[in-house]
Amino acid sequence: MSAATASTAVRPATARPRLIRWLLRLHRPALLAWTALVVLGAALLLWLAGPLTDAAAAAWRQYDACGFATKCAYDQDAILRYKDWYTYTTTALDGLPLVVAAWAGAALTGRELESGTARLAWAQSTSPARWLAVRLAVPAAAVTAGTCLLFWLHRLAWTAGRGRIDTAKNWYDLWTFDANGPIVAALTLTGLTAGVLAGLLLRRTLPALVLGMVATAGFGALAGALMPHLWPAVTRVSGLQQAFRGEGIVVEDGLVSKTGAHLPLPHCNSTADCDAAYAHAVAQFRTYHPYAHYWPLQLVTTGLLLAVAGLLVLGSFLVLRRLAGPRTGKTPA
Repeated sequence: MSAATASTAVRPATARPRLIRWLLRLHRPALLAWTALVVLGAALLLWLAGPLTDAAAAAWRQYDACGFATKCAYDQDAILRYKDWYTYTTTALDGLPLVVAAWAGAALTGRELESGTARLAWAQSTSPARWLAVRLAVPAAAVTAGTCLLFWLHRLAWTAGRGRIDTAKNWYDLWTFDANGPIVAALTLTGLTAGVLAGLLLRRTLPALVLGMVATAGFGALAGALMPHLWPAVTRVSGLQQAFRGEGIVVEDGLVSKTGAHLPLPHCNSTADCDAAYAHAVAQFRTYHPYAHYWPLQLVTTGLLLAVAGLLVLGSFLVLRRLAGPRTGKTPA
């Protein structure tokens, strides 16, 4: 084997570690900020799952023991402290996809294309495809590890307060549901790929930042709207004078006609309109998802978001191919 052939053979094997080291060095502030964010979030969630939950549960026991007493001594501050920090941590965890999308669009691709750094790398020994693959794979690994840890700790904190704190959020609360499972990790990966694609499309820092965040918010809203319809729901029938049966994620409430048909709930403008609408009904129904559907809904929605992320990755490589040209970044023989 000649020296030129050996050099060509070794170059692909050593290019990827070099690219990873360069990427980590270039985005060291972002890596340190992400690590600090995950560590701080984990510490707060452990604090929430332990001392804060125990103090709030004890305060609720004191309050419930008061009965109808006009004066009651209980630790209201502990209850409010738990409520506040649960809201803070849940909101922060649900907001991570937007933060990652903004960074990916602005710093990971948009800034490098705007400044010309990316084309300089392509003109040397790095192919555009390898350049993009490293910028997707390395952040994706860090994002997945961090968000999986945080959603597991969030579910641990929620479980610790379930049945012990009267004002604890239900499992089907939208913000709690997303933060309690892999949906938030999948949406964060979708945000990463959306930001990368935005940077490749716009090649400018600020517009890519905005587009990545808007696209991620749109994908999250679409997933939330589709989620109740991705798994077969349960239907419960009750009398017209009774409350709707079934607690969980409600898909539809309606009326049951004399023929057994399911009708939507009427929107009455007057008592006469309501009487006329209910005259044909013999019962009412609710189609919903009980707590037993928690994991099926989580996993199916996660799969949907990961499929979207995969399509965004494919779109990123197609845009890069058009942007860089078929021969840009090829190493000479």
